Amino acid sequence: MLVIGDLIAYAFSLVLTLTVRYGQIPSRQLLSTHILPFSILIVIFIMINFIAGLYDKQLTVMHDRSQGLLLRVQIVNIAIGIAFFYFAPGMIAPKANLFIYFVIATSALFLWRVVMFPVVSSSRKQSAILVGNGEDADDLYTHVNGNGRYGLVFREHVKPVETSANPIRETVRLITEAVKRTDSSIIVVDFHDRVVEAAMPFLYSMIFSGIQIIDASKMYENIFDRIPLSMVGERWLVENSGTSLGNRRVYDTLKRVIDIVIAFFGGIISLIIYPFVYVAIKLEDKGPMFITQDRVGKNGKIVKLVKFRSMSGNDEGRYGSTGTTSHVVTRVGKFLRSTRIDELPQLWIVLTGQMSLVGPRSELPSLVDVYEKEIPYYNARHLVKPGLSGWAQIYHDRHPHHAVDTEDTKDKLSYDLYYIKNRSLALDIKIGLRTLQILVKRVGK
Repeated sequence: MLVIGDLIAYAFSLVLTLTVRYGQIPSRQLLSTHILPFSILIVIFIMINFIAGLYDKQLTVMHDRSQGLLLRVQIVNIAIGIAFFYFAPGMIAPKANLFIYFVIATSALFLWRVVMFPVVSSSRKQSAILVGNGEDADDLYTHVNGNGRYGLVFREHVKPVETSANPIRETVRLITEAVKRTDSSIIVVDFHDRVVEAAMPFLYSMIFSGIQIIDASKMYENIFDRIPLSMVGERWLVENSGTSLGNRRVYDTLKRVIDIVIAFFGGIISLIIYPFVYVAIKLEDKGPMFITQDRVGKNGKIVKLVKFRSMSGNDEGRYGSTGTTSHVVTRVGKFLRSTRIDELPQLWIVLTGQMSLVGPRSELPSLVDVYEKEIPYYNARHLVKPGLSGWAQIYHDRHPHHAVDTEDTKDKLSYDLYYIKNRSLALDIKIGLRTLQILVKRVGK
């Protein structure tokens, strides 16, 4: 809806610009001379909006911070439009048309997103109850009820009974009473709960009473863009790994072709940077330019990882009793990391096929040994090749580095599982574009 609205706002702004500029509704001939250059610009604008996150599901359009983001993105679009005018001077003339267009387009975007979209997207909220235990269910309940953009509201949170003589009967009673008490037409259920699974015949009978049953894990995934680990089991992994699907085979082939092309040309171009990195590292501490580490790749196979050295040493994850490294990030290394330059040598590993441009981050074997013992289904992230960038790298705020951190790694795994389930060329492109956005922000700091 946001994309369509933006397209209409951009197109309407062009018509209004020509009307204002020439004092009358533009003729077909006048429109035809402007359609091509402005169509190119609009496509670029939509792409910039996408990279900036203006179409993210989590964006609350009425929030002041979101309005500030829209203004900053529009400033970037204006700069691109001006550059486009000077690189293709014959396509947009006179200059006043471009100036008037940006004034009108910016106003139209704010009118659409801040005033109209909340009205268009709003709907009468349906009453619902949530059935499930655990932190993920609690997060879902709190988030939905604390965000006005969803079409339902949880009236009650029923937690399946586990300590009772007859937990199934007691849970069914609680659900029945909650539905009657709240007059709810929707039940959001954690199907992976042991008691809920046993009560499935009761839930089946509810659908004949006009009650809609929704999988809580799917709702959680759609809202948070990650998989709730408390709702994951062997059955989920078998159903969603997608290792034998024909369309995934096509995707894997196309992805490999893209990996080879980008890694080859990117690797060749990156050679220009190598001498500067060498000089910077040698000037700081005279240590080695590269480090080599073993990392766990697809199907648990070991991958030899080569990176520009960014720390004072290389302990390969053998942290001892402290669980943390004794080495520190160097000043040069801090810059190499913030710009991702330290990972450029991995482009050659992508060429060998052991890694991909996009995928879960590769982990040290010593840490994998710990996490596989402490985190259920951690090894599921090894169903696909590791990548230079990935869903968890761009959306998980707390990356555990150079230390054992089970809780943060659990959160990271929830994003990795989302990627494994939903991986596609479209998702890979989105990850690539968002990675570019992050790099540009870091370089600009």
